[in-house]
Amino acid sequence: MRASISGAVALVLSIVLSIVLPIVLAGATAAFAASRLTPNEVKTTFFDGKPFTASTPSGVKFKMVFSADGKVAREPTGTAGAKGEGTWKLDQEGFCTTWKGQKPNCFVVISAGTNKWSIMKSSTLMAVWSK
Repeated sequence: MRASISGAVALVLSIVLSIVLPIVLAGATAAFAASRLTPNEVKTTFFDGKPFTASTPSGVKFKMVFSADGKVAREPTGTAGAKGEGTWKLDQEGFCTTWKGQKPNCFVVISAGTNKWSIMKSSTLMAVWSK
């Protein structure tokens, strides 16, 4: 008798998960997609020559300036971090930067609250930008 009850519970659980899990995952995917900035939104929000703050996951902060002419500069606001200059361009997913002496890297920008955005490379958080 116990075996048949356990089997019935497992069957019901399996059916419920097969219905509920795709719905939950679809909602999470839609929320992620809805909060991701388009390349044009990235350009109009950040690449206007006005400074904003970038914080790395380890807590290093920079003043960032992306100029409309395709140049980018960063300056540490504390004792950690290195000053840098480079270029930026939009791509299909977001934007790419090339710092002097380094290879290009591309990122997507995801809304992370009021005046806060997560800068992602694949599934890795690279920085948080704030205004």
